[in-house]
Amino acid sequence: MNAPIITVDRLTRHFTVPVGVSGGWFKKHATQNFEAVRDLSFDIRAGEKIAFIGPNGAGKSTTLKMLCGLLQSTSGTAQVAGFVPWKETRALSRRIGLVFGQRSHLWPTLPVIDSYDLLAAIYDLPRAHYRAQLDKLTIVFDLGDLLHQRVQTLSLGQRMRCDLAAALLHQPAVLFLDEPTIGLDINAKATLRDHLNRMAHEFETTIILTSHDTDDIERVCNRVILIDHGHKVIDTSLTELRRDYARYKTVTLTVDAAGEAFVREGVRVLSQSAHRLALQIDVARAPVEQVVGECLARYKIQDIAIENMPLEDVIRTIYDRQNAAGGVVVT
Repeated sequence: MNAPIITVDRLTRHFTVPVGVSGGWFKKHATQNFEAVRDLSFDIRAGEKIAFIGPNGAGKSTTLKMLCGLLQSTSGTAQVAGFVPWKETRALSRRIGLVFGQRSHLWPTLPVIDSYDLLAAIYDLPRAHYRAQLDKLTIVFDLGDLLHQRVQTLSLGQRMRCDLAAALLHQPAVLFLDEPTIGLDINAKATLRDHLNRMAHEFETTIILTSHDTDDIERVCNRVILIDHGHKVIDTSLTELRRDYARYKTVTLTVDAAGEAFVREGVRVLSQSAHRLALQIDVARAPVEQVVGECLARYKIQDIAIENMPLEDVIRTIYDRQNAAGGVVVT
């Protein structure tokens, strides 16, 4: 098995924040330590596609900024592509790519190709290597018609594709993506996710993705690291996350005649009409195959669809269990 490209060991970051204290005619000011990240540890291997998620204020952005070298840790250690990020930032910058929301790498008034030429000069890329990489990226992200357009004339989806290519010009080993599909329409999101998967395959790039859009996670990532209040709560594959925490499945049937109401322990009828029946099955109380078997015996079925519990609900279940356990961290 390949060695970790990212190693995080008990990473901790405190911030000193002001606290107002009333005192007579004047308002005195005091400070207190705020612990954004505490004792965070994990390894990521080359080529993995990681969803790094959690609620607002969980410590995601702080962690990513430390891994990119933008913040120094209070304690603990980290290595990214062989470098300590906050000590070897310049060397690290040649090994990582960043795409943070709607912050662009590109100059708005210049054609896209001019921005790429400038970035190639900044990274001191050999001309032949730069042209070969640009040719690959042009194919992967379908940039042929965009290279000579001014950036300010591009749609958001087009600009995001160009930004991803810009982040990959120097062939980084690790790509950090912070809300890469924010503001995109449904078609643009789907296209961008396809490009990310193709990119990971073509260039063997390690992807660290933060997103509040669970479709991003399901369609791009194969592993989930979930944090809350700076702690790691879950670190598992997407498949195991569903297996261990998905409480229900939804079965939708198209039938000749629904007849009498469907009643079974562990099954809730979401809707029932003359020719359609939708059931929510608690998988811990009612095996799906048994419920489907009963439906086959009871109805003349024309079509059947079985859907997993939405990932957003799976994540909510994890937080509910954690809160019920008094905030105990599950690893």
